[in-house]
Amino acid sequence: MADKRLGALALTAALAVAAPAAAQPAYPGQAAFRALYQELVEINTTLSAGSCTAASEAMAARLKAAGYPDVDVKIYVPADRPRDGNLVAILPGSNKAAKPILLLAHLDVVEAKREDWVRDPFKLVEEGGYFYARGAADDKAMAAAFTDALVRYRQEGFKPKRAIKLALTCGEETPDTFNGVEWLLREHPGVLDAEFALNEGAGGRIENGKRLFVGMQAGEKVYQNYQLEVTNPGGHSSRPVKDNAIYRLAAALTKIGAFDFPVAINEATKLYFDRMGALQGGPMGEAMRAVAAAPAAPPNAALQAVASDPSYNAMMRTTCVATLVSAGHADNALPQRAGANVNCRILPGESVDQILATLTGVIADPQVKVTPSGKLSPVSPPPALTARVLGPATAVAEEMYPGVPIIPAMSTGATDSRFLLPAGVPGYGLSGMGGEPDGGGVHGLNERIRVDTLYEGREFLYRVVKLYAR
Repeated sequence: MADKRLGALALTAALAVAAPAAAQPAYPGQAAFRALYQELVEINTTLSAGSCTAASEAMAARLKAAGYPDVDVKIYVPADRPRDGNLVAILPGSNKAAKPILLLAHLDVVEAKREDWVRDPFKLVEEGGYFYARGAADDKAMAAAFTDALVRYRQEGFKPKRAIKLALTCGEETPDTFNGVEWLLREHPGVLDAEFALNEGAGGRIENGKRLFVGMQAGEKVYQNYQLEVTNPGGHSSRPVKDNAIYRLAAALTKIGAFDFPVAINEATKLYFDRMGALQGGPMGEAMRAVAAAPAAPPNAALQAVASDPSYNAMMRTTCVATLVSAGHADNALPQRAGANVNCRILPGESVDQILATLTGVIADPQVKVTPSGKLSPVSPPPALTARVLGPATAVAEEMYPGVPIIPAMSTGATDSRFLLPAGVPGYGLSGMGGEPDGGGVHGLNERIRVDTLYEGREFLYRVVKLYAR
């Protein structure tokens, strides 16, 4: 879940207004789902030693055992990367003219060393109301829930009007090495075509056993690095001159540090501030709602109050920050080169070139060369939050979690949805699962997910996908 710990659903610890979580029911087929989930979690899918192909094959076998024919269950494996297989399966719809609903989850997980963990990261452990394992949450919880939903639909004879397409892909955590969604879009055009996709990126929040809200992600920032470089003839350090590469670089970084990109509040962020402000209350809640009420020209005092929170500030504007610096070649020599990496998180709809021009203008020094570095990220506007998208999710949330609001948000991190939108497939983060304020060890040690919220999220997705496909 690349950078999702920095996502838009960060809350202050002061949230107090919440609906109590309902007593956990036993949903149909729960034992079978747990077995499927355990099998998937215990297949190592790290880049270093794992195999997404093995995980794809295991889930394909589950679908075929439920009655899916071979023609509707396919595994796509890059010829030069035999362990990076991707599963695509489909439950056909009766309306052939209607585009499918795409259920997207990634199979790969972040690296985990046994010696660092309390428990074996590749054995599912249920303890104290939690499941522990690498991938227990990110993202095998959704991968298992989606696979289980297709199994249930087939077993009960559900006939959707729209086809339901499942894609379990590899490489979300290591996209600079390989990314299955990007590869499928390029090498197998059409295989991921859909009206829209449900993906990771938003769950909700649980604090002290209470569900605060159900999240829906609509749009995410673009990740892009820029390299700053200053070159200089250098010389002996006993004869210093004012034209010093390190000083020029430092001056450029100081200007970037002092600069704020313009505020641009999109639909998802407006709804987030309005609904989260009502939930949070207090001065910050009032400020959030004031910003939401006038997104084109927020009251300055309210804007400054909201911007004082780094997470909220990141939702309102593009941000750029220095992350790496290197300079000089000897203790007794004037620097011949000074360079820095500036990491930008760009609002959806703003271009990489547009931010390059802004950085160049802010620095205002022709001797500081600024260039985008690494792979250029695709750029698209955020997907629309229509009644078609919000309606079914809201209905199921009210049914399962009475009084708990749906809160849309734009993520300040990144998921595979960033590849879908430029290809014409809007991606929305929706799971019905709730996370806790500490992040649950995602990408870190002893990753965990609450047992009750996993089962609830599984049922939530099963119900909501049915509504979307009718």
